[in-house]
Amino acid sequence: MSPRPSLPTRSPQQQTRRTLYPMRAAHARFDFIVVGGGTAGSVIAARLSQDERVSVLLLEAGNSESPAAGAVPPAWPTLLQTPANWGDTTVVQAATGTSVALARGRVLGGGSAINAMAFVRGHRSSYDAWPQAGAKGWGFDDLLPYFKRSENTVGRNPELRGVGGPLTVGPATPPNPVVAALLEGVEQAGHRRAADISGGVEEGFGWSDLNIVGGQRQNAADAYIRPVLHRPNLTVTTDALVHRLRLSNGRCTGVEYSTGDSGGLVVAESSSEVVLTAGTLGSAQLLMLSGVGPQNHLRDLGIDVALDLPGVGANLQDHPIGYVIYRSARQVPAGANNHGEAHGLLRTDAASDGPDLQMFFVDIPIPIPSAEVPELGQGYAIGVSPMRPHSRGTVRLASAEPGASLRVDPNYFGDDRDLATMVHGLRLARELGQTPALDTWRSAEAQPTSALSSDDELRAYARKTVTSYMHLVGTCRMGEDAMAVVDSELRLHGITGLRVADASIFPSIPSANTNATVCAIAERAADMIKS
Repeated sequence: MSPRPSLPTRSPQQQTRRTLYPMRAAHARFDFIVVGGGTAGSVIAARLSQDERVSVLLLEAGNSESPAAGAVPPAWPTLLQTPANWGDTTVVQAATGTSVALARGRVLGGGSAINAMAFVRGHRSSYDAWPQAGAKGWGFDDLLPYFKRSENTVGRNPELRGVGGPLTVGPATPPNPVVAALLEGVEQAGHRRAADISGGVEEGFGWSDLNIVGGQRQNAADAYIRPVLHRPNLTVTTDALVHRLRLSNGRCTGVEYSTGDSGGLVVAESSSEVVLTAGTLGSAQLLMLSGVGPQNHLRDLGIDVALDLPGVGANLQDHPIGYVIYRSARQVPAGANNHGEAHGLLRTDAASDGPDLQMFFVDIPIPIPSAEVPELGQGYAIGVSPMRPHSRGTVRLASAEPGASLRVDPNYFGDDRDLATMVHGLRLARELGQTPALDTWRSAEAQPTSALSSDDELRAYARKTVTSYMHLVGTCRMGEDAMAVVDSELRLHGITGLRVADASIFPSIPSANTNATVCAIAERAADMIKS
């Protein structure tokens, strides 16, 4: 693979602009208002502002710059303890009795600025399920041109992969040797090696594509927004908390927001469209704060109902994770990348239409709830995640205050089939961990320990230690039935001038980390809005 280009140095002129309007100032007016400066918002604002005839306002609740650790790939876990993360947690889960920490980006670049930098597509089967669920024209082949448009990756099949896009992606450089040993063990365990596991058409194991360029994270704002801040028709306002959408006679006419030092509400009007890109939790929250959602829930919180749309906040999905963790027989070198450099997609049922299990290889002993793990450098892990979970949950308001914490219930293992998939995956991970390729690395199984071997014991272990893969989707589902929130053009059912274009519109969760799919959704949304 050719060397990857370095990230551009940001000059003072390229620093994110903040445009603040004083309280009770005349209304600012834009053609397009994009709410949420994460992955989707960065893509859409950059693409819409290519047309110099239109004005675009991008609003982001967080800061314009990530913490210093944001650029350092192996430091990403520390970002979850900073203001760049909203700091959500789930309600206590009925099937596990535990509450799980979540990650949601609160910074320009959003989730792409704090995530683990995997840029991978799900298997095509998980997207081809979308049209069957009512999202007409949203199968894998429909999304493929937009996957390709977003990326720049060298030496791949040009019919499948993109060259020249804003995001430069590729495998880990240099790879961690313990991950390389785990990949060597794949074939010893009877699994296939994939040439391009990130491309969306293969099953098996391979090196994951990562958003790491010249040893630094490249987030969506780096790729899409910062290079175009010179455009006079693009205004980026950070530290801007949107309170509600302005709705009048069935149309969205703008937004109301506050900034940390503005002293009051600012009104921004849209002459064309408002585009919600605040993410699976944020977009649903803002709709409900604006009176759009399940009417009984809104009335319970004293919110005037503008539109009874019961699907808002429903259909919440996430990928749960479990781990098999090993003590190492020798020091594991410090990771230079994202700690999770390789992954595989497998079918737990050969008769199914596609893979439903991801396994990924980690060069550190991941801390997990209620379990002792080795010190850093003294262990490694194999992660296991059901990729097409059957469980469905909800997000609901806990308060009518903008920016308040939410009641998030992913309902992990609410459907027992997900727990069965997890146990199957833990057994496969154990088989991989015992291959000859790991003989010089493996000391002993630290978690769940060889003492736990029955299905019941592994089920109890999975319930106790389950964590979130941070892939929440689905709360503003695309479709045509009574529980759908947006149509196949991403327009909100029942309100004009308003679209939603982020992971909340997924009918079902794809069999992968979600960031690459959000980029493709946003690229296509920009085309739809332009046309």
